[in-house]
Amino acid sequence: MASATVARKSQTFVAPSAAPAAPATEATLELSAIDRVPGLRHTVRSLHVFRRDKDAAGARPPAEVIRAALSRALVDYRPFAGRFVGSVAAAEACVACTDDGAWFVEAVADCSLDDVNGLDYPLMVREEDLLPSPEEGVDPTSIPFMMQVTEFACGGFVVGLVAVHTLADGLGAAQFINAIAEFARGLDKPTVEPVWARALIPNPPKLPPGPPPSFKSFGFQYFATDVTSDRVAHVKAEYFQATGQYCSAFDVAIAKVWQARTRAVKYSPEAEVHVCFFANTRHLLTPMLPKEGGFYGNCFYPVTVTATAGDVAAAGLLDVIKMIRDGKSRLPMEFAKWASGDVKVDPYELTFEHNVLFVSDWTRLGFFEVDYGWGKPSNIIPFNYADYMAVAVLGAPPVPKKGTRIMTQCVEEKHLMDFKDEMKTFF
Repeated sequence: MASATVARKSQTFVAPSAAPAAPATEATLELSAIDRVPGLRHTVRSLHVFRRDKDAAGARPPAEVIRAALSRALVDYRPFAGRFVGSVAAAEACVACTDDGAWFVEAVADCSLDDVNGLDYPLMVREEDLLPSPEEGVDPTSIPFMMQVTEFACGGFVVGLVAVHTLADGLGAAQFINAIAEFARGLDKPTVEPVWARALIPNPPKLPPGPPPSFKSFGFQYFATDVTSDRVAHVKAEYFQATGQYCSAFDVAIAKVWQARTRAVKYSPEAEVHVCFFANTRHLLTPMLPKEGGFYGNCFYPVTVTATAGDVAAAGLLDVIKMIRDGKSRLPMEFAKWASGDVKVDPYELTFEHNVLFVSDWTRLGFFEVDYGWGKPSNIIPFNYADYMAVAVLGAPPVPKKGTRIMTQCVEEKHLMDFKDEMKTFF
């Protein structure tokens, strides 16, 4: 195993490269009802590996190019250079466009990407060395956006991103990163014009808060596996043949994880088990949001599918996929009821219990399309894990492999072998 050393060369705040176009943009901006969900005031961390095509983007160092592009992108996305003000708990949080800047770190590694297996799992470089962190004593959730570019001896580089979920969901964050990449490639303006428009998001009456969530540590273990495109296509074809309806790779993958976990843990048959995923709702707000897109705030709804452990464990995989599909079909109705205030329990107040599996899909957000001038990423490693949550993350295996990578942290050590055995039946 290579011994890799990462040295940080510089770290500083990067401000917008130009003054705001109008005094009005200097205002404090109100966040939406979804942005202000207390559970979103956390950081989302990820590593993005670029193998660097030697014939692309000239001789300028990636960190220099990306830093200048970040500064230019912040002109159009000023809230990412601002600071949060007000109380999230009191639903008063806003963003002050202070132009204090995004935190940017430039670093170098003394090895090639091949020396560390392209940062495939298990990581041969500590994630903490490749992710930006603020100066000592600074709360990372007070800075909307942080970025670190680590250049490797081979010419490749890794971009470490840390973003506060309060300001943008996955689609919105990827839109911002793609704007940075477009400026890095020399474009004069971003392809997608950013839209703030938080006032267009429904703002139903605030419900009385429920009991505080439990943050019990479960000791869940990490396990990742790759599923071939052919295998997923085979299951999708089986589902269509049985039902006459289509399903997605997402439906197939999370149905398998949910069932494998339920079987491995051996919940009592009558116990309820849940799977929760966060569905984009931009298409449900087309009368309000601009038709050309560009909205980068939080615009999702937590969809929860519930069944008894006995039903999930005993069912065929196609039946579990249908449970997921039925849950997705309820999205328009459930989102409309929440938007009109016709709910008694806030769906955005999540419960972190052992029997709830949370799923995050990184395959369709736009991060795999980012190109700073040296080609698209060869690998993306998200860190969507907390010890009080059972989590499954869908991504892609490193290039040139094809298929779906399922990254989980959802069972304890005592259930891990059974879980792995259940997942193996997928292949």
